[in-house]
Amino acid sequence: MSQTSTCALPDVRLNDDGEERRVGVEVELSGLGYEVLVDHAARLLDGPAEPVSRYVTKIETDLGPFTIELDSDPIKDLDLADQRLPRSIRELGGQAMDVIDAAAERIVPLEIVTPPIPLSRLQDVETLVDELRLLGALGSREAIYFAFGLQLNPELPDLEPATIVRYLQAFAALYDWLKARHQLDISRKFTTYIEPWASRYNELLMVDDYAPDQSQLMRDYLEFNPTRNRALDLLPLFAHVDADLLGQYVQDPRIKSRPTLHYRLPDCDIDNPEWHFSSVWNDWVILEQVANRADDLAELRELFRDSRKFSFHNLTHSWPETTDQWLRTKGYV
Repeated sequence: MSQTSTCALPDVRLNDDGEERRVGVEVELSGLGYEVLVDHAARLLDGPAEPVSRYVTKIETDLGPFTIELDSDPIKDLDLADQRLPRSIRELGGQAMDVIDAAAERIVPLEIVTPPIPLSRLQDVETLVDELRLLGALGSREAIYFAFGLQLNPELPDLEPATIVRYLQAFAALYDWLKARHQLDISRKFTTYIEPWASRYNELLMVDDYAPDQSQLMRDYLEFNPTRNRALDLLPLFAHVDADLLGQYVQDPRIKSRPTLHYRLPDCDIDNPEWHFSSVWNDWVILEQVANRADDLAELRELFRDSRKFSFHNLTHSWPETTDQWLRTKGYV
């Protein structure tokens, strides 16, 4: 068995229905063939594997279905035996698919998608990830063309605009600190799908009297960030609370409605023995704590605004350094 670390729990563990909050996790990796990954995951999760399509398999567990898939829709959907194709292509289909499969598994990530998992069961993900490392799973650092991520979909405590705003303010303030800790690989640094929010949006968001209703909250965000390509993507949440309003700004069939945030920033550094799923999760919990402690959040917002001003301190200290010092002074790290 591998050495695991402990997944911390946030202050607010229940949603507004009094049920334990849940988190969906998406892990991108390579180093194991598709069938090999399915076999190992089924054994480690102690559940039967049921193929859904050529590159999608469900594993039933007591937590719900885990999905193992190749993270490329064109390849997953490719069928060279389709009767609509010319006969000459269909006759070569098997050989061609073998070549495509071999290439795809080298350059396209495999992905493990968990069901929504109760906070108290996230240790199961920690164990799974650490065991896959021992079996040869590889992450972003293995090759320049890899840009594998570990994504979190944390359920919010409730969907009140004031609650959402607190989480957004905490993320805006902590973005650079989080990036310094979890955006390690150069291949991810050059991608566009983990961009920060627009600076003008952050300025609007971080004023002390920002208190929009749901409609205004969505419009403010979408005016500056009408895309999925953000380190903290709000479009799944907005699809859940008001799909019609979202559709006025963005129409993308890939957006999945759910009452969660979509945290896309971290690398998956799974082959690094010093890296753990809990490394990423526990830093997210720090954001959770700040978002739910009003005095600390107000203080951090003020520091954030001050960091945008011309001063000797700002000339000699970066914002990530200032953030880290503040978090340590407050006992968060």
